Amino acid sequence: MSDDSPVSRGFRGRRKPESRAARVPPGQHLVDDFPVLSAGPTPATSLETWTLALQERGSLLAKWTWKEFNALPQTTTIVDIHCVTTWSKLDTEWSGVSFDTLLAAAGLMEPPATFVMAHCDGGYTTNLPCEDLLGGKGMIATHYDGEPLAPDHGGPARLLVPHLYFWKSAKWVRRLRFMDEDEAGFWEANGYHMYGDPWREQRYTGD
Repeated sequence: MSDDSPVSRGFRGRRKPESRAARVPPGQHLVDDFPVLSAGPTPATSLETWTLALQERGSLLAKWTWKEFNALPQTTTIVDIHCVTTWSKLDTEWSGVSFDTLLAAAGLMEPPATFVMAHCDGGYTTNLPCEDLLGGKGMIATHYDGEPLAPDHGGPARLLVPHLYFWKSAKWVRRLRFMDEDEAGFWEANGYHMYGDPWREQRYTGD
C-alpha cells in the first residue's frame, strides 16, 4: 500500500461492523468533543524555525525543516484514541508522516536502538519502545480531521501512537532520541506507567 493511500498499512483503518462499546477499553467513557489537557502553556512555534530531528545519543541522524518534512510521503489514518483521564474518542482522522517513512528518509533500514524519547517544545518528554512506532503504528501528525493541527492539540506537529494512552502521543514534538535502555519521560517520572496500554489499564506505576 502506498504512503499516499487513504489509510496506511499498520493502522486499523476501515473497521468491520462492531459494537462501539467493544472498542472502549476498561475504565473509559466516550466523548464527542476533543478535551484539551496539557502539562504547561501552549508553545508559540514558528514554522519558519520549526525542525524535527532524529538523534542517537549525541549524534544527529537526520533533520527536516517544516517545508522538507511536508515534502515527505504523507499518510492518513482513522483511529480510536484513549486518554489516561478516562475519555475515549472513536474514529478520529489524522494525517502526517509515519515513523517508517521518517526512518527511510533518514537512510535507516531499522531503528538504531530499542527505545526512543520524544522531546517537545515546552520541555515535555515521553518514552516509547521503537517497536510501538514501526509497521505503521506511529506517525508525526500535522492534520486532524482534514485541518492543520491546532496549537492546543499539539500543532504544528505531534506524535501519534493511538494504541497507547494518549499522553504517549506527545504534543509539539521536535526531536526523537534513540536509546539503548528505557528511560522515564515527564509523566513516567511522576508516577505514570512506563508503557501505558489502555486495554490493560496501565495508568500508573505498578498497574
